[in-house]
Amino acid sequence: MRACIAYVLHSGEMFGTERMALATLHALRESVSTQDIDATIIAPPGPVHGAAKVANLRSRVAANRVALVLALWAHLRQSPQSALLMTAVWHSFVGHCLQTLCAGRGMHLHVVHGGTDEARSYGRKRWLARLPIRLIAISNFVRDRLLAHGVPAEQITVIGNFLPVPSMNTRGPFEQPGIRRVVMISRLDPIKRVGLLFDALDCCPALANLEFEIFGSGELESTLRARALAYPNVQLHGFVASAKEALLRADLLLHTCPEEPFGLVLLEAFAAGVPVLVPNSGGAAEIVYDGINGWHFSANDARSLAQRLTILMDMPANKLNAIAHSGRGSLSTRHDPTALAGSYARLLGLRNRTINRTRIPVAYEA
Repeated sequence: MRACIAYVLHSGEMFGTERMALATLHALRESVSTQDIDATIIAPPGPVHGAAKVANLRSRVAANRVALVLALWAHLRQSPQSALLMTAVWHSFVGHCLQTLCAGRGMHLHVVHGGTDEARSYGRKRWLARLPIRLIAISNFVRDRLLAHGVPAEQITVIGNFLPVPSMNTRGPFEQPGIRRVVMISRLDPIKRVGLLFDALDCCPALANLEFEIFGSGELESTLRARALAYPNVQLHGFVASAKEALLRADLLLHTCPEEPFGLVLLEAFAAGVPVLVPNSGGAAEIVYDGINGWHFSANDARSLAQRLTILMDMPANKLNAIAHSGRGSLSTRHDPTALAGSYARLLGLRNRTINRTRIPVAYEA
């Protein structure tokens, strides 16, 4: 028996949402026992379509809203029982209407990844409350934001993000005490609070002994570059398509967003064997247990960040290695693709098996 799934994306890029869509479809296809999965990505033009091809997934380009509606209509006419996974509110409204017109009975999941705009990322989701749609929150933080905006608790299921079976290289073990190279991989938007690093540098001259590399672009890029002129130990590299090389030469991944819905880059750091430092709030604080698989600092507090970085500058190598080892272990426990894909499979009414832990196509690598 063939099971059909259409995953409709609001972007054709290869950011966290798009990469998780590909990883989820791949994991579902690997986890179904007696059913073949016919999975299709419907998205605007962009690199996600090339990545889908690498992963042997079908994709349809929808350059505008009309094209998306027509592509989804054609898909449901051909496969009226197809399950739908959506990422935008208007996708789900259109999907529900088309499912009704096609007498479709497939499950309809709306995946909530969160974002920088509270009203758009969470507030509008309450418009789906009267429809037979299940909302997938990628963290308890996202669930709490949905509840705060009036989405009924019984309509929400929390399924965290995950990486495919890690295939990337890892940094070597720490042989000397202390961290020296710190990397940040983030959009340079106000909500990400990357400027907090410069606030910490302002109040703690000892941090001049650390090297900081910042990867990303955004509306604050020119402002942050101007601040970096005062600090020769800080380099801004702009956007990079892959975090792999940056992580492998780092001693620490620093994450400063206090309202991060999840933080897929943290899992990538775990996979690379790189310790992480995050705020004690948001989805990042759910991923990182202070002193176990990483460390916390007080959110939005530059002095707390500076104090933690100062401590890490002298931390014994064995403690740094223990944290890195625990972080990598988190990928096979709380972020295990087998278990999390199984949660999707159960909601979609698919029969799941243990995921075959083979190497994932290169499109998924960090």
